Amino acid sequence: MKDTNFFGDVYEVVKLIPKGKVTSYGAIASYLGSKKSARMVGWAMNAAHTLGDVPAHRVVNRAGLLSGKHCFETPTKMQELLELEGIIIIDNQIQNFETVFWNPDTLL
Repeated sequence: MKDTNFFGDVYEVVKLIPKGKVTSYGAIASYLGSKKSARMVGWAMNAAHTLGDVPAHRVVNRAGLLSGKHCFETPTKMQELLELEGIIIIDNQIQNFETVFWNPDTLL
């Protein structure tokens, strides 16, 4: 699943993340065949704030931290969206991260 539009490929994967689940920048990069491109996935997520159909709030860092929260309208918006989907967050950290983690390498 690799073509010349890396950001577009990232967005297509993010659209597949089910409600109530999250994935990481690195997991998306790995799925797209670019394991060392987690930072580039982050840049794609940073640019996704204007795309209403990309649930960017479901992409976090590998430890389950809301590292992209500064890209949302307010500092609490990412957490609010995740909590609406039933995800528990304490101090910007997703609780039970392993339980809500969605791995595109094994689930797609």
